[in-house]
Amino acid sequence: MTINSGSIRHLILLGALLLLVSCPADNRELKEISIGDNTLLVEIADTPETRAAGLMHRKDLPSDRGMLFIFEQEQRMSFWMKNTHIPLSIAYISKAGEIKEIYDMTPLSEKPVPSRHSVLYALEVNKGYFEEKGIAPGDRVQFSF
Repeated sequence: MTINSGSIRHLILLGALLLLVSCPADNRELKEISIGDNTLLVEIADTPETRAAGLMHRKDLPSDRGMLFIFEQEQRMSFWMKNTHIPLSIAYISKAGEIKEIYDMTPLSEKPVPSRHSVLYALEVNKGYFEEKGIAPGDRVQFSF
């Protein structure tokens, strides 16, 4: 097998791309949301690509952070934990900002975690966050972006 300079450049670019994809998203823009007296900084996943990637391949998530998934229309959702190493809890949230359901999810599980209601948003946080903060279905999520 012969390796030329073009192949080497392609390998370097591929390696750089893989490194970028696997790095924590500390450089991503964070938005502030509130649930009662609790404030979270969230990454926004509002494109097919960002929603598909979610929190995959991350090794940790700061305690005051999460990811807010925003969809185009209300629908029943289903999430899984494929390639996600962090134990997470998910809240399914209506268009009006009401938390409809909360579930704990198991790292690396490919078992779907479906919503029973049609919702517009899903919020992933560290497992147990909602319980620790006393956040429950019926509570309202507030944001202005």
